[in-house]
Amino acid sequence: MNSQILLLPVVIPVLAGMLVLFASDRFKYLKEVISLIAVSLNLFIAASLFKSDFTFSMPWAGFGFEFIFRIYNFSAFILGAAAAFGILVTIYSAVFMNGKKYANQFYSYLLISLALVNGAVLADNLMLMLFFWEGLLLTLFGMIAIGNKGAFKTATKAFIIVGVSDLCMMAGMALAGHMAGTLTISKISLTIGGLGGFAFILLMIGAISKAGSMPFHSWIPDAALDAPLPFMAILPASLEKLLGIYFLARISLDMFKLDTHSWVSMVMMIVGALTILLAVMMALVQKDYKRLLSYHAISQVGYMVLGIGTLVPAGIVGGIFHMINHAMYKSCLFLTGGSVEKQAGTTDLAKLGGLMKKMPITFACFLIAAASISGVPPFNGFFSKELVYDGALERGVIFYAAALLGSFLTAASFLKLGHAAYLGAANKERLEKVKEAPFAMLVPMIVIASACVLFGLWNALPLNNLIQPILGERLEGHNYAGFPTSMMLVVLTIVVLIAAFLNHIYGVKKSGSALGAADHIHHAPGLSDIYIRAEKRFFDPYNIGLHIVNGISRVAWLIDRATDWLYNDFSVKAAFFFTSVIRRCHNGSYARYVLWSLSGAAIIIIFLLRK
Repeated sequence: MNSQILLLPVVIPVLAGMLVLFASDRFKYLKEVISLIAVSLNLFIAASLFKSDFTFSMPWAGFGFEFIFRIYNFSAFILGAAAAFGILVTIYSAVFMNGKKYANQFYSYLLISLALVNGAVLADNLMLMLFFWEGLLLTLFGMIAIGNKGAFKTATKAFIIVGVSDLCMMAGMALAGHMAGTLTISKISLTIGGLGGFAFILLMIGAISKAGSMPFHSWIPDAALDAPLPFMAILPASLEKLLGIYFLARISLDMFKLDTHSWVSMVMMIVGALTILLAVMMALVQKDYKRLLSYHAISQVGYMVLGIGTLVPAGIVGGIFHMINHAMYKSCLFLTGGSVEKQAGTTDLAKLGGLMKKMPITFACFLIAAASISGVPPFNGFFSKELVYDGALERGVIFYAAALLGSFLTAASFLKLGHAAYLGAANKERLEKVKEAPFAMLVPMIVIASACVLFGLWNALPLNNLIQPILGERLEGHNYAGFPTSMMLVVLTIVVLIAAFLNHIYGVKKSGSALGAADHIHHAPGLSDIYIRAEKRFFDPYNIGLHIVNGISRVAWLIDRATDWLYNDFSVKAAFFFTSVIRRCHNGSYARYVLWSLSGAAIIIIFLLRK
C-alpha cells in the first residue's frame, strides 16, 4: 500500500471544508452533498487502513524536522471511530442545520475539525501533532461563535481555557523532546524521575483538557446552550474525547515508563475520581436537557482517566473501552436532545413532557443510550464500567467507591431527565403539534443506539479487535471479553442501580414532579450552600482566573495612577512650592542675605563643636 494514502484523511476533509465555505446558496443542498461525499470518502479510507501498520515520512519545516504519519492498531482504531462519528453527525446536521444562517461555516468547521483530528492521531512527531492539535482550537472557537447571540462570549471562554492548557502541553512537549533527544513519539521512552514527572503532568494537562476533564471543563455546559447542537455531538462528545484520551493513553503507555507505584498514577486516579463526582453532582440538579448532558460529558471522562490511571490491565482496557462507549452513547444522547429541540422548540425540562408518545423512536434511542451511560447490563457502558471498577478496586477501595457513587448519581439524573421529558405530563398547548424527528435525524441515532447494544452483548467484537491489541504484552495474558468475572462487583452495580431507581421514586413523591426528583439532594443540609455557590460559578476556574486577572489589573492600574500622580502632579507641585519658597527667600534684600550667611555659619560652627 502506498504510504502517501495517510495524507488523504487530512487533505480530503480540508479541501471539502474550503469548498463548502464558499459554496453558493443558489444550489440547494450543495454544501450537504459536498460534506457527505467527503466524510464518506474519509470513512472508506479509514476502513481500508484498519489493521495496517506503516509509516509515511518526509522532511518538513527545516531544521531537521520530519513530517511523520504512522498508522498502527491504536491510531487506526481512533481514525475509524472519528470517521464513523463524522458521517453520522453530518447526516444528522443535513436536517438540523437546514436553513440556518451559518450552515456553510458549520460544515466547513466540522470537516476541517475532522481533518485536524485525523492529523493529530496519525502524527508521530510531537511538533507535527501540536500543529494539528492547535488547529482544533480555531475550529472550536468558530463552531461555538456561530451559535446564538451570546455564543461569542462562550467561544472566547473556551478558547482561553483550552488555550492555556495547550500552552502547558506545548511546554511538556518541548521538555519531553529535549530529554529524549527526539520529537518522534514512537521513539520516546522516559522515566518520571526529576523533570520527567513535570513533563508528564504538562502533557497530561493538555490531554485531559482536550477530553473535557475538570478543571478545564466549564466552557462545555455554556457551549451546550449557545453553540449549534450538532457541535456538542461531534466535538465535546466524540472527536475531542477520542483525541484527548488517545493522547493520555499514549503518554501513559508508550512515552513514559509508568507502573502502579508511580506518583503520577495516583494523580490521574484522583483527577478521575473528582471529575466523576463533582461533574455528576452538577448534572443531577440541571433543569435543561442539553446542559444536563454536558455535565455528564465531563463526568464520564473521569472514568476514562481513572481507568487509565490505575495502570493495571483491567483498568486500562476499561478506560479505553469506556472512551469509545462514551463517544457512542453521549453522541446519541445529544442527538436526541437536538431532535427534541427542533421538534418541540425547547430543551427546558419544565416545558417538556409526554414526548414518548410524540417521538417514540427518539425515546427508544434515548432509553438505550441512557441505560448505557448509567451502566445498566447488558449495554456497552456496563461492561466498560465494570472493568474500570475492577481496576479501581485493585488500586484502592476509595476509588472504587467514588466510581460506584458516580454511577448512582448518573442513573438518578437520567431517570429524572427521561421521566421529565418523555414520561411526564405533556404540555398540551405547547407540544400538541410535536411529531417524530425527520428520518435523516433518526438514522444516526438508531445506528449509534444499535452499536451500544452490539458492543454490550458482543463486547468481544470491540475488545478483541480494537482495544486489547493496543496493550499487547501489558494484558499479561488476560482476556476481558464476555461477562465480568467478578460477580461481587456486578451485584453491587445492580444494587446501586436499584437504589437510584428507589431514590427517584422517593424524590418524585416528595417534590410532586419528575423535575424535582433530585431536589432532596440539591437542598440537603451541607449540600445546599455548596450548590448555591456552584450555580453562581463561585468554583468556576475560569471565573476564579478572571477575578485574579482583574485583581492584578486593578493593582497595576493603581500603581500606574500612583506613578502618573508622582511624576505629573506631585513632582510638579513640589517643584513649584520649593521654587516659590526660594524665590521669597532671595528677594534682593542685602540684610536678608547677611542674615542667611550668618545663620549658615552658626550652623557649621555648632556642627563642628559637637564633634
